[in-house]
Amino acid sequence: MPALDVPENDVIDRAAGLAPGDALHTARRFRAKVVEATQASHDALLEQPVGGLATADRLRVAAHVCTMAGAASLAQHYEARLATDVGRDAPPSPALPAMLLFAAALTTDPRLGDRAALEPLRRAGLGDAAIVALAQLIAFLSYQLRVVAGLKAMRASQGGKP
Repeated sequence: MPALDVPENDVIDRAAGLAPGDALHTARRFRAKVVEATQASHDALLEQPVGGLATADRLRVAAHVCTMAGAASLAQHYEARLATDVGRDAPPSPALPAMLLFAAALTTDPRLGDRAALEPLRRAGLGDAAIVALAQLIAFLSYQLRVVAGLKAMRASQGGKP
C-alpha cells in the first residue's frame, strides 16, 4: 500500500487507503465523533491495563482475527504494532492458545461464544476482567473489519482500487 497523507493514528483510514481530499475520507468525517470514538476504542482496548491480558497478546489476537478475515491491511497494522517496543520482547502468555481459539470461534460464529467457550479461558488462567476485555476486543475487531471492508467496497464501486 502506498504511503498516504493520513493521520498516523487513524487505523481505519490507513487500512482502507483513505487520504484527505478523497470523497470517502470526507464522507467518513461527516460524523467526526464516530471517527474519533472508533480510534479511541481501538487505543483503549489495546492499551488500557487489564490484569492477565498483556497488550502483546491482544495484538496477537487482533492480527489473528484480521488474518482469518482476510483483512491484510489490518493484520499488517497489528503485526507492525507487535513488532515495535510494545511486544517485540514480550513472550506469548500460556493462555494465548485458548485466546486464539476463543477469538476464532467468536469471529467465525458468534453463537459459539457461549458459557462453554469461556471454560478454556478460565482454565488457562484468565479472570473475568480479562475475559470481558478479550471479548470486547474481538467485538471491536468485527466492527473495524466491517467498516474497512465497506469503505474498500465503496471505493471499488467508484472505480478505485479496493
